[in-house]
Amino acid sequence: MKQLRFIIAGILFGIIMSKSEAFSWYRIQEMFRFQSFHMFGIIGVAVVMGALGIFLIRKFNLKDFNGNEIILPNKEGGFSRYLFGGIIFGLGWALAGACPGPMFVSLGAGYWSMAIVIVSAILGTFAFGLFKQS
Repeated sequence: MKQLRFIIAGILFGIIMSKSEAFSWYRIQEMFRFQSFHMFGIIGVAVVMGALGIFLIRKFNLKDFNGNEIILPNKEGGFSRYLFGGIIFGLGWALAGACPGPMFVSLGAGYWSMAIVIVSAILGTFAFGLFKQS
């Protein structure tokens, strides 16, 4: 029953993504062609909210749902790792027409071909985990 709040949050997130057209391939294409501010605005709001959340966690030493301390380790340095990771992520986003969050929203909206993208993303994440450990 405790997990119900996470399911409800996911459903609400999906509704917001759907209503804001953040899962629309057309909107994503507009963004990559610099024809519209729509997606940049959505992403900008997400970045600001994330930064505000991190600030509040550090400022007030907030705890997680179980009362455990939230530990935010510093990121490792290195420009190339973020550059290549961003390029790979961007290429996948452009080819699939969706980043990880909207993939599930698209599937829920009835775009059944997104199941292939989701399975591929899961397999790619699994492969990364295998290579990262070795």
